[in-house]
Amino acid sequence: MNKVKIIECPRDAMQGIKTHFIPTGSKVGYINALLKVGFDTIDFGSFVSPKAIPQMRDTAQVLSQLNLEDTESKLLAIVANVRGAVDASNFDEIDYLGYPFSISEIFQMRNTGKTIAQSLSILEEILNIAGKTNKEVVAYLSMGFGNPYGDPWNVEIVAKWTEILVKMGVNILSLSDTIGIAKAETISYLFSNLIPLYPKIEFGAHLHTNLSLWHEKVDAAYNAGCIRFDGAIKGFGGCPMAKDDLTGNMPTEKLISYFTANKINTNINVLSFESAYNEAIKVFGY
Repeated sequence: MNKVKIIECPRDAMQGIKTHFIPTGSKVGYINALLKVGFDTIDFGSFVSPKAIPQMRDTAQVLSQLNLEDTESKLLAIVANVRGAVDASNFDEIDYLGYPFSISEIFQMRNTGKTIAQSLSILEEILNIAGKTNKEVVAYLSMGFGNPYGDPWNVEIVAKWTEILVKMGVNILSLSDTIGIAKAETISYLFSNLIPLYPKIEFGAHLHTNLSLWHEKVDAAYNAGCIRFDGAIKGFGGCPMAKDDLTGNMPTEKLISYFTANKINTNINVLSFESAYNEAIKVFGY
């Protein structure tokens, strides 16, 4: 049976909530429920400026209360600069440092306050930090499927940046549909061309979507060879630095239903997933 990795992203689901601060205990309870499900990785928090993302200011406290003894799931934390990478690398429990690298100059400035050139330099330092602290870097190629800001975008630009990041030492590269505009044809084209070019690189799909388009996006990515998928239960969340009318994350339950229907192994425990799904409703209120 073929196997895929599902990366659950409670951090992505929670970070954009500005109406209230989700209590640390609620985050801990939710993520502990997720750790029992069988996800390959949990994108659980971020070490970024609390002014930029106030919802994630308690990531270190959350981490200290997670039950990691009986899980095979690995932990990923998002970092946006060298300071964040240093902070995250101090925790042995964290396996991956996730870095959002945008091929849109405007979005890179909006997301991290840096130019692409500055961001490239930061990524190089993060790779060095990761190498010294036994971490792996997951680079997210933001705006990987299109750009609403007027910056140049085409598949050749995506290919160029993929080559640059691979040569720098990135081994896991997640193409990110930051605002949910990816078309199935573009998803298929990029993965079916990039994956054979870089057989040693693990490519992922971080897809945002509205509910009517989820199936064609997942189907296009999987059939083009992608076996790493990010999701968030019920499609909660999205990028708080993108346009305000963004669509949500890829709903994890849709990923599971797709792979189950196609007899593809996800390592998901269905009962534990139902329990985590119910916890999500408590945390997000619906």
